[in-house]
Amino acid sequence: QVHLVESGGGLVQAGGSLRLSCESSGIIFSIYAMGWYRQAPGKQRELVARITSGAGTNYADSVKGRFTISRDNAKNTVYLQMNSLKPEDTAVYFCKADRVVAGNLYNYWGQGTQVTVSS
Repeated sequence: QVHLVESGGGLVQAGGSLRLSCESSGIIFSIYAMGWYRQAPGKQRELVARITSGAGTNYADSVKGRFTISRDNAKNTVYLQMNSLKPEDTAVYFCKADRVVAGNLYNYWGQGTQVTVSS
């Protein structure tokens, strides 16, 4: 059974930092792309950052230069370092593991962690 467990969310003032972690089990972590997504109240879930199995990264324009995604395959964990946080970063943050095999998409989601940035 696959589990993705996020941690590290919380309440922080604007300009502050948080580091999110997502630990996985039940998958061969190193061969999956890992992503961080977020969903604010009344809005659709959006991609924040993604890191491939080869450690290539991409970011939403809104977080470029402020957020950094990284992975530790030995710990089956993906991280999101968030600096210079803004109130508009307030959302539930989810991690996702995904992999395409023979045209079939396999993806798994965590339960989410709340990030609240006060002004």
